[in-house]
Amino acid sequence: DMGLDVFQRNKSYIGLFNYMVEPERLIKFKVPWIDDEGVLRMNRGFRVQFSSVLGPYKGGLRFHPSVSEGVIKFLGFEQILKNSLTTLPMGGAKGGSDFDPKGKSEAEVCRFCQSFMTELQKFVGANVDVPAGDIGVGGREIGYMFGQYKRLTSRYEGVLTGKGLNYGGSLIRPEATGYGCVFYAQEALQGLLGEDLEGKRCVISGSGNVAQYTAEKLLQLGGKPLTFSDSSGFICEPEGFTSDQLATLMHIKNEKRGRCQDYLNHSDTASYHENQRPWGVKADFAFPSATQNEITGAEAATLAENGCRGVFEGANMPSTPPAIQCYYEKKVVFGPGKAANAGGVAVSGLEMSQNASMLQWDSGTVEGKLQRIMQSIFKTSSDIAAEYGKSGDLKFGANAAGFVKVADTLKEHGL
Repeated sequence: DMGLDVFQRNKSYIGLFNYMVEPERLIKFKVPWIDDEGVLRMNRGFRVQFSSVLGPYKGGLRFHPSVSEGVIKFLGFEQILKNSLTTLPMGGAKGGSDFDPKGKSEAEVCRFCQSFMTELQKFVGANVDVPAGDIGVGGREIGYMFGQYKRLTSRYEGVLTGKGLNYGGSLIRPEATGYGCVFYAQEALQGLLGEDLEGKRCVISGSGNVAQYTAEKLLQLGGKPLTFSDSSGFICEPEGFTSDQLATLMHIKNEKRGRCQDYLNHSDTASYHENQRPWGVKADFAFPSATQNEITGAEAATLAENGCRGVFEGANMPSTPPAIQCYYEKKVVFGPGKAANAGGVAVSGLEMSQNASMLQWDSGTVEGKLQRIMQSIFKTSSDIAAEYGKSGDLKFGANAAGFVKVADTLKEHGL
């Protein structure tokens, strides 16, 4: 949707776009490891170093059976545009393996991570390529890989982000995507609707980090988070979760490893809706924060009919193309994932900055910088959309702003 308008205005961008869609480097390797029975197992590892135009390659590592070369290339290209929007010096990359950490022992996960990094360390470094976590790669896996990198290279440097606070991690990293999404929504509502979040009813999907901290920041800004969900259904507090109720849900999910349904044991007002998603609940705004393709065209229409005036994507691509089309038709403000959920990679970039200066900033400093980055992402997207005669089209603005910055830099580099 971005290409024709941008290419018609500047035809030199066509060649630069063709250059951008080809990765600078594609690395494939085998990852041998020994399971607890002493049997040799084998998985495939990937790292697509897509673009270093704006800075070191930057993007997550995903450990999941669905990982393939095609999936990693697609995600890597999206990462170029998202990182471009953050204002920080980061290129685009993605990587991972078809290894599944689920059902594996602690020792097996450790051995796999060490084998994976034994090969990957040849291609990464603090000023070359700085991977982060993604699906299947959390603080545990980052720690195992960081330890192996240090063992092999004898270098203590910020080669990974998402690290523990004891060895170079950043405060606010777990909160970053959720907080950032709400900061972005706040800017969009003020800029496009002349409203704020005070008293607004908000439906949230998911119940992991992104959903939890989206709710936490909504509460801090006066909003009313109504729902959380998991793969079995969703829970709804009709008058919105309070801070204490949110703390209860976070304890259930983070400490007890329980399900949303377990929250019913702690509330007399909540209702649970099995095998349903929360998009039928009447609300002012929606924050899909679970997974891809979780809002269909029909569900988007239901949201609009129930008075929803804005959808802000905390997850990656949770809205299907028919859903996005519905947002346009119903005049629903749409904050696309590459802009609205860029808070996570933004704080990863801030972690890189802290590592480079051998400092650790306090949480207020990191959160303040995150808020300013999200404000900048909205302003940049909004301004370029208006420049192309598409005022209020934040999806076009995010794509165009991300692309034009990379393309113009390529020209400065001599292409």
